[in-house]
Amino acid sequence: MAILKKKLALGISTLSLLAVIITGCGSNSTASNSVGNSANTTASNESNPSETVQNSGEKVMAGGTVRVAMSTEPDNLDPYLSAATDTNSMMDNVFDGLFEAGEDSDLVPAIASSYQVSEDGLTYTFILKQGIKFHNGADLTSKDVYYSYAKLSGLNGQEPLSSKFSGIESIDTPDDYSVVIKLKEKNAAFLAANIIAIVPKDYEQQSEKPIGAGPYKFVEYKPGQELVLEKNENFYNKDHTPVIDKVEFKIMPDANAAVLALQSGDIDMIPGISSQGVLQLGDGYTVISGPQNMVQLMALNNSVKPLNDVKVRQAINYAIDKDAIIQTVAEGNGTKLGSNMSPAMKMYYQEGLEDYYKTNVDKAKELLNEAGYPNGFDLAITVPSNYQFHVDTAQVIADQLKKAGINATIKQIEWSSWLEDVYNNAKYEATIVGLTGKLDPQEVLGRYETTYAKNFFKFSNADFDKLISEGKIEINEAKRADLYKQAQTLLTEQAAAVFIMDPNRTVAMKGNLKGFKMYPVQKYDFAEMYYTEQ
Repeated sequence: MAILKKKLALGISTLSLLAVIITGCGSNSTASNSVGNSANTTASNESNPSETVQNSGEKVMAGGTVRVAMSTEPDNLDPYLSAATDTNSMMDNVFDGLFEAGEDSDLVPAIASSYQVSEDGLTYTFILKQGIKFHNGADLTSKDVYYSYAKLSGLNGQEPLSSKFSGIESIDTPDDYSVVIKLKEKNAAFLAANIIAIVPKDYEQQSEKPIGAGPYKFVEYKPGQELVLEKNENFYNKDHTPVIDKVEFKIMPDANAAVLALQSGDIDMIPGISSQGVLQLGDGYTVISGPQNMVQLMALNNSVKPLNDVKVRQAINYAIDKDAIIQTVAEGNGTKLGSNMSPAMKMYYQEGLEDYYKTNVDKAKELLNEAGYPNGFDLAITVPSNYQFHVDTAQVIADQLKKAGINATIKQIEWSSWLEDVYNNAKYEATIVGLTGKLDPQEVLGRYETTYAKNFFKFSNADFDKLISEGKIEINEAKRADLYKQAQTLLTEQAAAVFIMDPNRTVAMKGNLKGFKMYPVQKYDFAEMYYTEQ
């Protein structure tokens, strides 16, 4: 039995570990990519906390409320039914999984205390921590894990709620704190999937009154106004006990209004602020910025004419100037991409694809002519109206496509409609979206598999499917990375979409609000945050 004394690196030979004891806990390291910092601020804490709870060179205040400006409404409070990243970011504080995502794409133990993998890589045995309680006071046991994973995998007789768990053949719970999961086939990405929420058994009101075992409890959600969380006084992880008493997510789709609200002291934090917004703020605020492992792209529906022709998709790629988009829309704060993988996924990232289609309008026209569209064609770009970043990108792209003879019109729709029409039902021609980072390359590139339920690109390629299938079960780290790199190259050659950039994530906060950390997934860990004395 091997004993692991440091954080586990994901995606590396996890199936070869026959037995692993997890000894780590939540990292306490500080964010390393602060680009602006000032301890001085004119804003004040709403709840006027007064107790000093620790002294590490700065006086940390007990309690307080963090009011966060969110540009979007939650799409569903049930962690298994939500598809929106912003919703997951908010509700991640309510739920805990067997593991959680660490700052360095690592797995950090949460509900699980240890796990074992059988020699054939098919059977995972998880041992749970004891003494964990849900927010309703119920003990968390293996029965809850069974209930949660049975819903996700479809072992409850219903349709699987997540393709990540559809490969589960059986789940056994030999005692209250042991869970044995057998897979139908080896899956090198399975371990990373276990950051998903564990919910209490037989509780079916998650969409209205969500209950988890995380550091914060759900209080209320008022559509169009706010979603409120409060500190879980009985949180099981005493090394990760929240300091902040309450978190209020304020629904503020107007980015400029959010900046003004931070200046006036009506809110305390903006998770995604533009460079212009930072300039507008001025001094006295903490600003943290860095790559976020996101892929902003123009998705093309590969199943509709004329986008079902690879030459047309390649022509669109040649017509678009990504550098201009990064400079005008992201004000230079983004990393140019060539496929659906960010350099943040260092081990799996295929370099060199970002310039595969160097902007060449003449080449674009030539390809359109070969495809039978010498005079171009009309193209509808459907964008979620609440994401100004994507709306602005669509406008720049529409101007660029004109030069190649493609007449693009922009159709703005509500976020909920976008999720239903575009993401769930692929009723669109082109759209602009940012696909958020995942911990495992299978989760990133598996979106393009022919059989993937949410393959809204409608991309289908037998060679790509073969590479993804092989990568899914390959336990050799180097071989697995090579397979996913080949898959990225194929996506680029086939011009499955226009892969634009990984835009920096920039967070602005009051100067005395500290402890924010960046993760390879969009995650706001308020249990790590606190106020200092001003």
